Amino acid sequence: MDLTQFEATAWAALEAAAADPQDAFRYLALCTVDAEQRPQARTLVLRQSRTPRRMLTFHTDVRSPKWQEMAANPAVTVLGYCLQRRLQLRLAGRVSCYAAGSDIARQAWQALPQHTRQTYQGGPPGETPTPANKMPAVHAAESGEPHFGVVILQVTALEGYQLQRNDNQRALFRYSPDGELKACQWLNP
Repeated sequence: MDLTQFEATAWAALEAAAADPQDAFRYLALCTVDAEQRPQARTLVLRQSRTPRRMLTFHTDVRSPKWQEMAANPAVTVLGYCLQRRLQLRLAGRVSCYAAGSDIARQAWQALPQHTRQTYQGGPPGETPTPANKMPAVHAAESGEPHFGVVILQVTALEGYQLQRNDNQRALFRYSPDGELKACQWLNP
């Protein structure tokens, strides 16, 4: 496989994952840095991959610690591994966060199924439940919209690592802010 094929395979895998809830790359680890400069990682659902622009889209609760971490430091890394493909992808870049009320968040919210909207109800993520912030009744799903946010990662670097029985391959791809490939090279596995 040459570098062009390697890159195309990586982005095709991300495109497929955004459309298939059963795909291994559908659930990616988002890595941020907290206020005390400690690394933090959590799994997010890949909602969209736009290959030509090198952008990934995720949804999250704006009350979550990761939202504040990304507001303070928009540099993040996303990591995924697909056992079937034996492929690891590490993507680095900067995020833009869109809270409720923005056109991007409003459009994404409208496209969500009812059961997904319900995940934004209740108390803030990671806090101890209290009678005041327990999950409300199903009919109140619209109340989750103020807590909904969209995160768009502009990828500036992609490192792919293909495990094989022989001759593992690792490559690094660097992109401009508009997604154009600036440089690529093979790395030692």
